[in-house]
Amino acid sequence: MIGNISLLSLMHRRSALIAAFVCCLILAGCQPGPNEPQPFDGARAYQLAAEQLSFGARHPGSSGHRQVGDWILEQLQAAGWEAFEQQFEHRGVSLRNIVGRAGPEEGGVIILGAHYDTRPVADADPENPTQPVPGANDGASGVAVLLELARVLSAQDLCSQVWLVFFDAEDSGNLDGWEWAVGSAYFVEVMEIVPKAVVVVDMVGDVDLQLKYELNSDPALSQEIWAVAAQLGQAAFIPEPGHAMFDDHSAFLRAGIPAIDIIDFDYPYWHTTQDTLDRISGDSLEQVGQTLEAWIQSCP
Repeated sequence: MIGNISLLSLMHRRSALIAAFVCCLILAGCQPGPNEPQPFDGARAYQLAAEQLSFGARHPGSSGHRQVGDWILEQLQAAGWEAFEQQFEHRGVSLRNIVGRAGPEEGGVIILGAHYDTRPVADADPENPTQPVPGANDGASGVAVLLELARVLSAQDLCSQVWLVFFDAEDSGNLDGWEWAVGSAYFVEVMEIVPKAVVVVDMVGDVDLQLKYELNSDPALSQEIWAVAAQLGQAAFIPEPGHAMFDDHSAFLRAGIPAIDIIDFDYPYWHTTQDTLDRISGDSLEQVGQTLEAWIQSCP
């Protein structure tokens, strides 16, 4: 009986926290104070995506790849997060995962992840198959969501320690002997913490965003986050089966850790030169970011 009462109280508390968050999103004059959650801003996130594209091609070994990694570190530090690199080498190429960390250790660890590299060649493009992929959606969108979350999440208000992890070398699979999701596999191999939940965002900026359940993801965690999206009225989250993906969440699942992939794989410009800034929208980024912000603030 005590356990049931505690669970019910927790559910009511989470619902109240999300309802308060909705108030700050939709009610005129309901402006958050300096110590209250700051609503995720899709326009800011869109600009963060644009800044990534300004570095050009961002595949491993390129100058743009090095520059965008340095820029991510600077963004995390400017937002007040503890930022560090996890350097490693794969197939003779220097790589690094980038991590921002904030919040209390005693609450456990939640990882929000995205890959920041882009594909070296647009091999799905019938006209320009040897050109690099700009990566507005496939790469920049997920990074933009995480960096805007770094701005709006207040460390003192977090119930868990949140790690924002920017994985390297996700998108070179099947090229020159490279595997998919190299950075996340390395991260899991050497990690010294066991996160209680992992949420990966990938290809979440499509103008016509439709986020269905990724079939390899942890079902309970997926349903929990889609329920938050429904409470916020985020139409892009559709509680129906979608694709089964191998992505940066896969290594965590193999390690027995609840992990999900938030992804819209029905994107016609995937791995083409047409994956450009005009194919994504701030509204799509905002739906994903506000959902994750509300979920984190609900103390999962």
